[in-house]
Parts: sequence; structure tokens; C-alpha cells
Amino acid sequence: MPRSDRRSVLALIAGAAVLLPLRPALALDANASQALIRNAVTDVYAVINSGQPPAQMYRQFEAVLARYGDVNIMARSVLGPAARQIDAAQFAAYRQAFQGYMGRKYGKRFREFVGGKVEVGAARPLKSYYAVDATAYLNGRAPMEIEWHVSDKSGRVLFFNLIIEGVNMLASERAEMAAMLARRNGDVAALTADLQKAG
Repeated sequence: MPRSDRRSVLALIAGAAVLLPLRPALALDANASQALIRNAVTDVYAVINSGQPPAQMYRQFEAVLARYGDVNIMARSVLGPAARQIDAAQFAAYRQAFQGYMGRKYGKRFREFVGGKVEVGAARPLKSYYAVDATAYLNGRAPMEIEWHVSDKSGRVLFFNLIIEGVNMLASERAEMAAMLARRNGDVAALTADLQKAG
């Protein structure tokens, strides 16, 4: 499968993981992890098929990402060692820019998945988090096996990563962010400014 297709599916699943209705915090276990992903998949397809204008969809995605995705963990992991070399204010600015960047980047790919479906399977403990298996069925493509990673390290049960056909979302984004940072000579402020416009 072309890398562009894999990234597109990755975008869908990352979006799905954060489109959840507000509900009380749950203890991390297999049932809570599975329910999180199952509800997410249902809700993200509702957004995809809603017919909203693209710009509105991107804003909605960013808003739910901020509310239900573990953006702190994702942003820090993706930035890598540089996250430990900046102060709290710099990280907060980068995190906000990263959030918007991810919302626009993934939101632009949503329309590719109209008419598809994702079937959520079993959840199992893996290290300090849970892995939830799923299979994506997209029009004109072979089924794809997905592994979602769910944790409660931030005090709530949240999605923080996924692996699809060997492609690790955090690792992929980390490599891309490292390249972007290198082109800016390690200047996180410059990276932050550019992320506000990119995606």
C-alpha cells in the first residue's frame, strides 16, 4: 500500500479517537478502552458524513482533539528532546500550534473515508496502557489492521497513539517534526510560528 494511503488512514483513525461525547472519567480497563474507541469511530463517521464545509470540520476536529485527545503527551512525544529544553510558556505555545496543525492536517483527509467503516475488536493490557484492535474497511482498499493505544496517565482514559500496518503515528509525526525543527536550526519558537500556518 502506498505510504500516502497509510497516512490517510492514520489521519482518520487519529481523528476518530477524539470525537467523543462528554462523559464522566472512567477507570482504565479493557471495557473502558474498547468503549472509548467504539464510540469514537461512530462519532467520527458522523462528522465525516455530515456535509459540513471543510473549514468548519477542521475547527470542530481541533476542538474535540483539545478536549478528548491527550494532546500534551502527543505534543511532547512528537517534539522529542527539544521539549525538555524549553520553558513552560514556550511549550504551551508550541502545544497550541501543534494542536491546530494536527486538526488541519488530519481534517483535510476526512473526506476520503466517506462510506467506509471501522470495526472495533478486543482490548488487551500492553505495558502500562491498553491496546485496542480494530479493522478498517475502506472503499476500494484491502482491510487494514489497526492497534489503538489508550492510557489514563493524564487522569482520564484517552487515546494517545496507534499503529496501522506497521506505521506508528507518534514515530511518524516525531520524524516529521524533527525534520521541520532541523530546518529551523532547532528554534522551537520558529517551528511554533510555522505550525500555526501549516497543515
